[in-house]
Amino acid sequence: MSITLSVIKADVGGYVGHSESHPDILAKAREHMDKAKKEGLLIDYHVTKCGDDLQLIMTHQHGEGDEKIHKLAWDTFVDCTQVAKKLKLHGAGQDLLSDAFSGNVRGMGPGVAEMEFEERAAETIIIFMADKTSSGAWNLPLYKMFADPFNTIGLVIADNMHGGFSFEVHDIKEHKKITFNAPEEIYDLLVFIGAPSRYMVKSVYHRGSGEIAAASSTQRLSLIAGRYVGKDDPVCIVRSQGDFPAVGEVLEPFTLPLLVEGWMRGSHHGPLMPVAIEDSTPTRFDGPPRVVALGFQLSGGKLVGPRDMFADKSFDNARQQANDIADFMRRHGPFEPHRLPLEEMEYTTMPQVSEKLEGRFIALAD
Repeated sequence: MSITLSVIKADVGGYVGHSESHPDILAKAREHMDKAKKEGLLIDYHVTKCGDDLQLIMTHQHGEGDEKIHKLAWDTFVDCTQVAKKLKLHGAGQDLLSDAFSGNVRGMGPGVAEMEFEERAAETIIIFMADKTSSGAWNLPLYKMFADPFNTIGLVIADNMHGGFSFEVHDIKEHKKITFNAPEEIYDLLVFIGAPSRYMVKSVYHRGSGEIAAASSTQRLSLIAGRYVGKDDPVCIVRSQGDFPAVGEVLEPFTLPLLVEGWMRGSHHGPLMPVAIEDSTPTRFDGPPRVVALGFQLSGGKLVGPRDMFADKSFDNARQQANDIADFMRRHGPFEPHRLPLEEMEYTTMPQVSEKLEGRFIALAD
């Protein structure tokens, strides 16, 4: 059975500040999803949140980029924005960068991760959602899941994974893409994905079967809007078990609270903290950045679940390390490496300050 799994998110208003999603927002989104399911547009859905981001998880049979599905998401975000405005929530509709829907939400602000596949006899899916970080946050975890044998022992001892995976990498500034095969092109791959502010893993494929294994959102809000309007807060879908890494191998990369872009005003490096859904409420300096993981089994397109995968005590050490790293980084205040480098500050006040002071810079003597 061919199934399309679409995860589309947007920040339509924060409660309080940037820290949480209001229950009325989630309720309004469920109204839209329920209506679409009853009308047959969707097979199933799950509405959730990560911090102040509204997350729509949908299954259907219309393929990737379908106009009806994307319009459903857009209309849901628009109506939820009206709820946010009525409640005077912070930043109501901040991810909606257009006044009218134009066939697809890509390039309009919301983040999108989609994949179409033939449902297996046992279809295990992990959906990752992050808040207060950028789209490149998935680069290191996806590398570790699908290319690092120190993380994924299946790459060494499982016949059906030993041939490796291919990585589709997007250059989001030049709007180009390239595919690397692991393991033989790992070094070339790392040259690019080690710079996650520009090069991002869009999707991963099983080399033996060509089956899609993972898909992520790579939208950069600042590049779309031409100014800072909030961090990207990306989503990522990972298929697990069988020809793909086991659930434990998929989750293992997040035992490292890796440093990511984002945090306060989208202008700082901070640790990515794995948390349960109820703890995805970033308030310490509007952070630190959070990541949640929901696990599902699919049955005829029906979402069996979710299980809150990071609501596990084995991630307590990662959370403690994230807090310790947050303390260390915060002590740097407005200095790098806590604050992002200047080339990543072009969408803040940096251009205006430079323009104001341009006449005061004097050339150095030879």
